[in-house]
Amino acid sequence: MQQPMTNPLGTEPVGALLRKFAIPSIVAMMVGALYNIVDQFFIGQSIGELGNAATNVAFPLTTSCTAIALLLGVGGASAFNLAMGRGEKEKALYYIGNAAVLLFGGGAVLCLVTQLFLEPMLLFFGSPDNVLGLAKEYVRITAFGFPFLILSNGGAHLVRADGSPRYSMICNLTGAVINCILDPLFIFGFQWGMKGAALATIAGQIVSGSMVFLYLRRYKSGSLTGEHLRPQRQVYGYVMSLGLAQFCNQMAMMVVQIVMNNSLKYYGAMSQYGQSIPIACAGIINKVGFVFFAFCIGISQGMQPISSFNYGAEQYDRVKKVIKLSIASGSVICVTAFALFQLFPRQIIGLFGDGSEMYFTFAQRYFRIYMFFTFINNIQPLSSTFFTSIGKPAKGTFLGLTRQILFLLPLIIIFPRFLGIDGIMYAGPIADLLAAVVASVMLSRELRTMGKETEVTQWN
Repeated sequence: MQQPMTNPLGTEPVGALLRKFAIPSIVAMMVGALYNIVDQFFIGQSIGELGNAATNVAFPLTTSCTAIALLLGVGGASAFNLAMGRGEKEKALYYIGNAAVLLFGGGAVLCLVTQLFLEPMLLFFGSPDNVLGLAKEYVRITAFGFPFLILSNGGAHLVRADGSPRYSMICNLTGAVINCILDPLFIFGFQWGMKGAALATIAGQIVSGSMVFLYLRRYKSGSLTGEHLRPQRQVYGYVMSLGLAQFCNQMAMMVVQIVMNNSLKYYGAMSQYGQSIPIACAGIINKVGFVFFAFCIGISQGMQPISSFNYGAEQYDRVKKVIKLSIASGSVICVTAFALFQLFPRQIIGLFGDGSEMYFTFAQRYFRIYMFFTFINNIQPLSSTFFTSIGKPAKGTFLGLTRQILFLLPLIIIFPRFLGIDGIMYAGPIADLLAAVVASVMLSRELRTMGKETEVTQWN
């Protein structure tokens, strides 16, 4: 039976709801991207190419944090909104409590593992010998911020699910502002170099994570008790199943980053560019690309509570409308990013410090080739998030793996055997195109059939 539409997610205009939830989500994703970009900017200005390469080598650990945050944050928020849409308020609070506890606990475990196995991990991530020392100095400190980073990123989804997207935005903005202020002070003022960038980063993360913790103590939808916080296999198992698509996508990104770093190192040594130039350039370009990609992910995350609630309440027209608006909004961002990447690659890379002419030559080619299909990059993440939000995690997980694992990873391995380091560049756009085609087909089919099974059941 259809639930009464007393929740704003089921009654307010879809366009207004998408703006309300997507803008804070975009800001949250932008903040995550800017944490890395700000460090990259100041490290590039103070240390140069080797510093940029060091942050790229360390980036798989940041991706791991994002993966855990999405597994439990998106999963917890989706489970909560689906339960609320069905009118199951008490059950919904268990999803929030379990997700919050596991977010911080997962960060603590990752911190411990990183401290114990730091050097072999960085070597596995593709660190050249002349970069390893800088990477170790940076990660040894930033690892202590992992529990707070994961809690702030994942907890932002739990806060938005409670109808407080502005607060989640303020949490992330506060941490970003602190990082931006402390980075130049610690790096240039105190002359702390990589250590200063790391300390500035964790300072912002600790503040953001603490703000999320304070909000969860006063959750609007109901008080979280010790019973809600106690991990229960059935509860966190369901949460993880709904967050699995985004988790797999991020873990796939980490695997691709590791393979790519090692490929850039290997084939770079065989080229005129050497080992460090390709790794440094690829790291900067991927992070710049993620700044624009963050808009698309933020839109899809803003769409999530709207589609979850209305799907649970069988309001299928509203679900279809929010999907169409999300695709249109993301397309505007992607086309803009494509134009910037094609027209101004040297100017963008130049923001992150000086380098040799060969450094800039490689960066420009990599930018224009690898990021060529940026203008369709919103379709795959939005489709993956959508299937998860309506309780179909298997399809969401599959789409989350298409670009990174099914297409990009094999192409990164195969193409350079024939094209050298250029093969890595051409692997990117081909993977983007194939992933967008698969996502478009699956999403179109779902929208056409949505609600028809219910209608057949009612008629029978």
